[in-house]
Amino acid sequence: MKVAAIQMVSCTRVNENLRTAHALLAQAADAGAELAVLPEYFCVMGRRDTDKLALQESLGAGPIQDWLAKTSRELGLWIVAGTLPLSCEPRDELRVRNASLVFNPQGELVACYDKIHLFKFDDGTRTYDEAAVLVRGTKPVSFDLPSRDGHQWRVGLSVCYDLRFPELYRAYAADGADLLLVPSAFTYVTGQAHWEVLLRARAIENLSAVVASAQGGVHENGRTTWGHSMVINQWGQVISVLAEGAGVVIADLDASALAQHRLQLPALGHRVV
Repeated sequence: MKVAAIQMVSCTRVNENLRTAHALLAQAADAGAELAVLPEYFCVMGRRDTDKLALQESLGAGPIQDWLAKTSRELGLWIVAGTLPLSCEPRDELRVRNASLVFNPQGELVACYDKIHLFKFDDGTRTYDEAAVLVRGTKPVSFDLPSRDGHQWRVGLSVCYDLRFPELYRAYAADGADLLLVPSAFTYVTGQAHWEVLLRARAIENLSAVVASAQGGVHENGRTTWGHSMVINQWGQVISVLAEGAGVVIADLDASALAQHRLQLPALGHRVV
């Protein structure tokens, strides 16, 4: 199956971000991708964290979700919408959900995952605390993707900071996942130090492919994100990567090779604790 990790440098204007995303998704579709993964906050990187509140949508209704459904139908793509702000239930005027939505090629919403682990960082110069405006999710979410080659991929959803918590991905592996998605907006500092090694570790320890789409550049709000969107195979090998700037990372995932590696090294069946 051909997959695409979409890298962006999202700005503060939703419509401009959607135009950029559409062009990149069309490029992925033209290259033969069946699945395209947008980065975290693909629709907006606000000047303030609270900017998300004004853009929140109810699950299943809203202009961003309408755009995603229309685009997936138009391009015939499975689209994983990095994250967008969804309203809490019941509505919370001070916080929203940071949700990753999955649309199939018919434009149907098939999965919704709320980011479980909320990023907090303070090195004396840069300070982040997502819990100030976000409500964390509570459960893993998987979905099935029947690819054109006849394989049915079991796909586990995660977002950015989740990457530091291997138990989430182990739960996906126990549920049969063979593909893990990590849309992200890693900071430059933490990305430079840990991004690739964490992604490769999640692939290796779960014998699963990984598609990691990222924000990658200097944003209008002054934040710098690490980028390096990549696709990694089940053996922990980086197949394709884009260091910075907006673009598309295309790679082929081989289901038969994945199955062969799991047969040769049946580590998932050797778990004790």
